[in-house]
Amino acid sequence: MNKQVIALIAMIIAVSVVTTMTTASAYAAKPSKDATIQGGTISDSTGEVITTGFDDWGYNYQARLFNGNYCDSYRDAAWCQPYKDVDLSMKWNDAWLSNTDRDDDGLLDRHYGSSGYIGSGAWLTNHQSGSYELDGKVIQWNYFVKIVAAPSDAISTGGIWYTAGGTEIGPAIWGAFAIVQEIENDPGSDTHGAQFISPLRSGLGNW
Repeated sequence: MNKQVIALIAMIIAVSVVTTMTTASAYAAKPSKDATIQGGTISDSTGEVITTGFDDWGYNYQARLFNGNYCDSYRDAAWCQPYKDVDLSMKWNDAWLSNTDRDDDGLLDRHYGSSGYIGSGAWLTNHQSGSYELDGKVIQWNYFVKIVAAPSDAISTGGIWYTAGGTEIGPAIWGAFAIVQEIENDPGSDTHGAQFISPLRSGLGNW
């Protein structure tokens, strides 16, 4: 699988899910009751009211899941058509993107209770798969990555996040995040199995 394609696919994580740009002042006055998707008052980034279950593009915000094709995550944008046959699944936790609105701005919360992602405990998994032709043969490939928000006391040096004690966490991505596990299988490039496992830990909890 072309590494550039993988990088482009991974960009979905940063830009496709709905967001709310909360600030520290938003945490001071919590609404008396969290707004929920079921209440019909929360909208996505296009202004459409979010409902439970999967929407037409493959997002299930209540369950914190996406299942669909690469272009579905961008609402079938013209520029992504070369990757339209790539299958994509994403899963995230409440800190990455909540299924409630606790700061009463009409959007789903991100890193609620923190001024930013670092130290929030946010995580996301991204699974991609597809096929291509090589020397007259159809090659099936798949790629899986775990991404976590860096701990509040972590240090980023040379594109790598480290703990305060100097143990490597993983490669830095989008500034605030670290890759803790990558698995890729692509027979066409003789790539198989784990490509990176964090020396610290590759689980998603306790970040």
